[in-house]
Amino acid sequence: MAGSSHGHGHTPAAWTGVIISFIGFLVAGALMVMGSVIGFWVGMALILGGAVVGGIMKAMGLGQDAKPLAMVGGTPLAAREPVAVES
Repeated sequence: MAGSSHGHGHTPAAWTGVIISFIGFLVAGALMVMGSVIGFWVGMALILGGAVVGGIMKAMGLGQDAKPLAMVGGTPLAAREPVAVES
């Protein structure tokens, strides 16, 4: 569904956060297999650090503002269900 993208993740904040988290995932996975408990938790801290760094960068204006969903054929993609009146 390449045509349905709302630009999700195409910002410096998103790329930086994902790259840092991915490195943390690699570190934690490798050091878990090697049996290093401290190294594993360092990798886990990197994973969380990626989310923090991405959030800070977004707050600095390097992220993307939230956009409303596009409408298809004049109708919203998601609509509220009607409220039924019980008598």
